Amino acid sequence: MSFPEHPASSGDAHQTHHDAGMRRSNGMAVAALVLGILAVLLFWTVIGGALLGLLALIFGIIGARRARGGRAPRRGMSIVGAVLGALGLIASVVIIAIGASILNSDEFKDFDDCVQHADSQSERDACADDFERDVNN
Repeated sequence: MSFPEHPASSGDAHQTHHDAGMRRSNGMAVAALVLGILAVLLFWTVIGGALLGLLALIFGIIGARRARGGRAPRRGMSIVGAVLGALGLIASVVIIAIGASILNSDEFKDFDDCVQHADSQSERDACADDFERDVNN
């Protein structure tokens, strides 16, 4: 079986060039997904959750907008990266808020003062016991 040969027209060359351009990767989507995964895994750290989460959210939004405009593929990957980044960012902010509220509490200030004036390990242990009792009551 033979196929008729036809000469390539200028439209065929343009189509091939356009198709090759659409096959390029969406670096923002890949970066958003990787940073989003890291943000969720490291949410308990300021850099891991807050910074990486914020970057994942930004890159995910940029990647999704590029994909929606037809300039890049992998819109779903961008969205997943942005969502994971937002979750990591939110979890990190909650952890930071809880930590700040504990450090600013009267109970912690009393504990810190007690530990600074303690001369021995047994006195420090007593401070810890008093702090635990104050927090639980």
